[in-house]
Amino acid sequence: MSATGGAVTGWVLAPLALAQFICSFAGSNMNVMLNDMSEDLGTTVPGIQLSITLFLLTMAALMVPFGKLTDLLGRKVCFLLGLGIYGVGAVLSALAPGLGLLILGNSILEGAGTALLIPPVYILVTLYWKDLRSRARSFGIVSAAGGVGAATGPLIGGWICTAISWRAAFVFQAIIIVAILLLALRLRDPIPADPTMPYDGIGAVLSGAGLVVFVTGILAIDDRVVLGVVLLVAGAAIIAGFYAWIRGRERHGRAALLSTALFRNRESNLGLVTQNFQWLLLMGISFLVAGHLQVVRQYDAVESGVIFSAATVGILVSSLSAGRLVRSIAQRTLILSGFLVTALGTVLLLLVGAVPGAWPFAPGLLVIGLGLGVMLTPSVNVVQSAFPEELQGEISGLSRSVSNLGSSFGTAIVASILGLTARGPGDNYALAMVPLIVVAIAGAVVAGFLPGRRAAPAGRVARATEA
Repeated sequence: MSATGGAVTGWVLAPLALAQFICSFAGSNMNVMLNDMSEDLGTTVPGIQLSITLFLLTMAALMVPFGKLTDLLGRKVCFLLGLGIYGVGAVLSALAPGLGLLILGNSILEGAGTALLIPPVYILVTLYWKDLRSRARSFGIVSAAGGVGAATGPLIGGWICTAISWRAAFVFQAIIIVAILLLALRLRDPIPADPTMPYDGIGAVLSGAGLVVFVTGILAIDDRVVLGVVLLVAGAAIIAGFYAWIRGRERHGRAALLSTALFRNRESNLGLVTQNFQWLLLMGISFLVAGHLQVVRQYDAVESGVIFSAATVGILVSSLSAGRLVRSIAQRTLILSGFLVTALGTVLLLLVGAVPGAWPFAPGLLVIGLGLGVMLTPSVNVVQSAFPEELQGEISGLSRSVSNLGSSFGTAIVASILGLTARGPGDNYALAMVPLIVVAIAGAVVAGFLPGRRAAPAGRVARATEA
């Protein structure tokens, strides 16, 4: 069944792509409002940074549990419900008198809403478009929307913040959410919901808690090393306990939050790692460069945001082209090349760290945008196409959780190293850029182990026991 009960038409992509755009936009637009928001709310720059990281962390922690809800409630219901929760969070954030309500609205509600609405986006694309060509094109548009949202967040957010107020940026998000809701009313769910399906509540708690504790450990290492290490170990232990839990439920024939078969597909596992690294790089670089320009160099929101137009152009050009390239070039080649190009861009950013002005950052950001954009689509296609329809809810939730966990890692690692406070010296920029370069190179290495063939026909059933 299609979105309209007949043939799938182009308008179906509009609400899905816009949803990915606004959620990615929300993850990066506050990066250029650090000074304005901290002064208006009577808090500190690290306080605003904490809100950004918590938003990304909430998404990562809830993406798997909420992805599973798509089977129980239906994909359209979860999509609309997520939009509603997100919209309420945006309004609360716009009205926030202090950091506490900002964290509730932006970090918690917008994060939870995103975790609820994003899995249906990727499930519906997989189910609506069956053939390789149309699916690759559709994933290309959605991936482009996400990349452009993250890249234009600083630009649009900076302009709105300077021209009106940082609060208007959240009003802008609420307006986009209303538009998406109106467009989404025409969507149809290709697979009926099954409200009788059992839900693994304990598994949901374990998966979310493990990710929260682990990322909190990264944040704590900045000034509390012992506590940070303890939290990292505890988080890893909880995640291991989660895997043991779902494995035990499967052995006893009971429904688990995730099928362990998802972790036995080598091609999908490698694809998930590349997704994590891509979003770690995208959000980490945005967080680092925007913060450095504002806090260290004292540029305003517009000056800091305009420079990111270079990354926007790069992502838009390469990601839209990726939908065509994936049909003639092996996905491994595209992903590997993307990481190498991104690594080059990060090196360029490292070299201009001591150069006066903001425009020297443009070439590096452009190259990074080109590199990231060309590999977003094939990475998603590798993962989503590796499993049959009955596992799309689970793999979509896992895929988006891994991607958003990468975003959380990027901001948490950069924040811990950079220490963007009044005491932060400028040379911390170079120190924070080093792990990003390492991740880009590591991503190329991982991509090299992907199968060298072109994308397999959509709809194939992956061998769950693949080595």
